[in-house]
Amino acid sequence: MEHTYQEQAQTILKLVGGSSNIKEVTHCFTRLRFYLDDEQQAKKTELEALPYVLSVVKSNGQYQVVLKKDVDKVFQELEPMLSTQKNTPESSKEKEKIGTKILNTVAAIFTPVIPAIAASGMLKGILAVVVMIMKSFYNTDITTNTTYVILLAASDALFYFLPIFLGYAAAKVFKTNEFIAMIIGATLCYPAIVTLMTGEGAVTLFGLNLTKASYTSSVIPILIAVFCLAYVQRFFDRVIPQVLKIILVPTFSLLVMVPATLIVFGPIGIYIGEAINWAYYQLMGISPILLGGFIGGIWCVLVIFGAHRAIIPIGINDVAQTGRQNLLAFAGAANFSQAGAAFGVFLRSKNKGLKTVAASATVTALFGITEPAIYGTNLRLKTPMIYAVISGALGGALMGWGGSYGTAFANQGLLTIPVYAGAGTKAFVCYLLGIAIAFFGSCLLTVILGFEDIPEEDMADRILASDEAVDLLTPTSGTVVALSTLPDEVFASGAMGKGFGIKANHDKTTIYAPENAEVMTLAPTRHAIGLKLASGVELLIHVGIDTLELNGQGFEALVKQGDLVKRGEALLHVDMPVIREAGYDETVIVIVTNTQDFSMIELPEQTQVNTTDIALTVRK
Repeated sequence: MEHTYQEQAQTILKLVGGSSNIKEVTHCFTRLRFYLDDEQQAKKTELEALPYVLSVVKSNGQYQVVLKKDVDKVFQELEPMLSTQKNTPESSKEKEKIGTKILNTVAAIFTPVIPAIAASGMLKGILAVVVMIMKSFYNTDITTNTTYVILLAASDALFYFLPIFLGYAAAKVFKTNEFIAMIIGATLCYPAIVTLMTGEGAVTLFGLNLTKASYTSSVIPILIAVFCLAYVQRFFDRVIPQVLKIILVPTFSLLVMVPATLIVFGPIGIYIGEAINWAYYQLMGISPILLGGFIGGIWCVLVIFGAHRAIIPIGINDVAQTGRQNLLAFAGAANFSQAGAAFGVFLRSKNKGLKTVAASATVTALFGITEPAIYGTNLRLKTPMIYAVISGALGGALMGWGGSYGTAFANQGLLTIPVYAGAGTKAFVCYLLGIAIAFFGSCLLTVILGFEDIPEEDMADRILASDEAVDLLTPTSGTVVALSTLPDEVFASGAMGKGFGIKANHDKTTIYAPENAEVMTLAPTRHAIGLKLASGVELLIHVGIDTLELNGQGFEALVKQGDLVKRGEALLHVDMPVIREAGYDETVIVIVTNTQDFSMIELPEQTQVNTTDIALTVRK
């Protein structure tokens, strides 16, 4: 049984320290991005042990929880659970560095827009292929066909009106009025303004000459404008009486910001954008091979830290201004190399659980989502990640040499290959060869040179297949008793899950691991231990009732939280007379706490058990 999105959100919220520890949370396609007051409160090991969590990454002031799937749905459940009052950045225990803050702000603005940008890019790529096929095989020009014109408009609309969309996204981040920000963006795209800016005559505003520039498809001017709008709006909100705020605050904000944008912020933004593009293409001019190799090799390393999103605006701006970009062409080599390395793990690994993860990660990486491949196999096994970086660099270098570029901004995967067809035969062939080198190169290196495989028994997060059963050994020898006979309502009712009790045979009792497992929790008083078994079973072994009161007297822990233990390995030594003399029940209680995840749990039929006997049989 899968955990519901609400259950996932509740568990993650608890393990990051609760809503009071969260300053802010955002998400992308693969991860929840928390800004925490105190990262020490978050329980990394327990988070990573959750079956729906791939990894936990701390980077750029963020505490990132990488999920296996459906991040947006978990986020939707998580958001209402957060406290309405957040701590301000000034109250946090760690100040963000200015570079980190800028990177995170840029990422927060562009992340909501990227799906729409990717969809527009996909549509443009499909149209490019159709045009090429019709012209090459049927000698027909369809670019004047009304159907083509309408679909082309759909693919271009986002980029043409980009200041409006970015205005809304930026206003959400800078916490100002989204619709006033959209009006500023719409003003930059307004047909009469576009005509003025592209005409021959001078353009003045209040007697001041304006710098003539095309703001349709621009990126930076609207970001600067909305950033300043936030302060302007706060100023008017302070000085204008409450009864007049609803009308005068937005009115005065527009009266100040529209002229300020056209006179000051717009030209500054245009010059900054041109400077960034100039620097990027200067590097391209020095050596497109080196630039392609660098991006192809380093891209997925940047993904690990979330830093890749800081340079995505370069590609968006390129498409908006010139109708082409090569940044994501080079990044495509990195994506395919991650897919190839994951596929190599699938081919070489003997571990069934790891093979399942690798197969799934390969498919998602081929369609542009690389995090499952990075965290699920390649980075986890280390050497496949190195093979992927090498192969991605080689593929990117070939693309740079061939002049590959895309005619739209689109995520890099199988479905977006058509986007790169419009670059010409040589460039497109080099793109195809580049992704082939990246994929098959990393795959072959992984298969031939190999990696340190994870033994089947060490896969602590392996999930049982449907109808698969597993037998668990008895943790200690003694007499089996039913939970219902215990003098504790919580245990006896079965509310914590199915299980049984054991009256130990020996005064000096040892508790053993019933299967290969990870020690998830160990009570400070050492009377209880929580295990995540290799089969996915979550097991609680609780020695005695109310033995917490002994404060550890009579208990000796042989392991610690986070340890990986083998089947039959000793976990605890217990001095039973100490429990008896203190007047407490000494039953060793064994409970499957995730009972709901299994279709069947068979309890022991015999009354006397030894540590070599089967205690439980569980089945999905």
